[in-house]
Amino acid sequence: MKRFSFVLVVLMLVSSLAFAGGSQEGTAAAASDSNTVKVGLLCIGDENDQGYTYNFIRGRDEATELLKAEGINVEWVTKYNIGEDATCTDANIEAAEEGCQIIINNSYGFEPFMLEVVDDYPDIEFISCTNCASVTDGRDNTHNAFANIYEGRYIAGVVAGMKLQQMIDEGTITPDEAVIGYVGAFSFAEVISGFTSYFLGARSVCPSVTMLVTYVNSWSDATAESDAALALADMGCVMISQHSDNTTPATAAQSRGVFHTGYNNDMTGIAPAASLISTRIDWGIYFYEAIKAYVNGEEIPQDWCKGMGDGAVVMTPLNEAIAAPGTAEKIAEVEQAIADGSLQVFDTSTFTVDGEVLTHAFALDTDGDFVADSEEAVFDGAFHESLFQSAPYFTVQIDGIEWLN
Repeated sequence: MKRFSFVLVVLMLVSSLAFAGGSQEGTAAAASDSNTVKVGLLCIGDENDQGYTYNFIRGRDEATELLKAEGINVEWVTKYNIGEDATCTDANIEAAEEGCQIIINNSYGFEPFMLEVVDDYPDIEFISCTNCASVTDGRDNTHNAFANIYEGRYIAGVVAGMKLQQMIDEGTITPDEAVIGYVGAFSFAEVISGFTSYFLGARSVCPSVTMLVTYVNSWSDATAESDAALALADMGCVMISQHSDNTTPATAAQSRGVFHTGYNNDMTGIAPAASLISTRIDWGIYFYEAIKAYVNGEEIPQDWCKGMGDGAVVMTPLNEAIAAPGTAEKIAEVEQAIADGSLQVFDTSTFTVDGEVLTHAFALDTDGDFVADSEEAVFDGAFHESLFQSAPYFTVQIDGIEWLN
């Protein structure tokens, strides 16, 4: 990575003015400040989803303020509604030609298109969020970033499980009616890891819970997400959760009189009678660290991953009006146990696969794939998620969770 000179910054600022338009947002760079950096942020959606992309925009703005307090100015070039297709290639080229020194791609499906561009711009740092190719691609200017979101999902599951157990104890439902419906985007490791950790959290406080998962085959399709949540509720699910980008599963749950936990944003405002809590990645933590490293002439980590203990995974405020009694205290207890390592989310004594305890899983090979190898993800009584790379790699279908498609 190269430090950028005052002259280069001025040239880039002048160049950016020629490209000014609807795609650029954020804090304007000060032309006289050598601690100014121009950063591209390419988004699969826009802030109107109030979910995934909105969470990235929050991270962008948070990092901007943190860096500004340290004398570092960020000029953002934010491009919205980029497809996981050739439009992503074009967006990366446009951001590069507009003078961005760092370009952040925010969706899993962006990485192949980003990689088509990176070799043509070796002095630009390219970041792919929620991906994994930079671990093994041999390039100095590509980087991956993710967070241990499974920790937050486990806690959201605990909140859901406590509500289900309350309903059982009060006679609202029977133990076998404690069924969670989960709206998943794709049957990718990231989604499987998330709903499995969520389920294990729920079952830790409600032993009879089961889960039905349906995939909508899109990261962001508000209508499909709503339809999936409605169908799950109609099948008898009394709790809905999601790994999808929009708030429609929350509003669908409320319309059916069932409960909900969310992702990426506090959804209690739009579904106050249904949504209990959400979890999200605080991307501001990573953006701050990566941009500051660049400005200081330091290397951006090749593969970055942090968790709740570092503030990279957070819970939204608990909806105390509908949460089970004692939930806030339980959240604090579980957060502490995760932080000090006394609780392993994927403790292999807490689940089975086809009736058997999981003893062997995956290891990372030289191609970035996980295979049975000497570097084994299962050891010391747990599956160690995101240890070998930042992106999740738990793909096991455990007992108690049924995939509907």
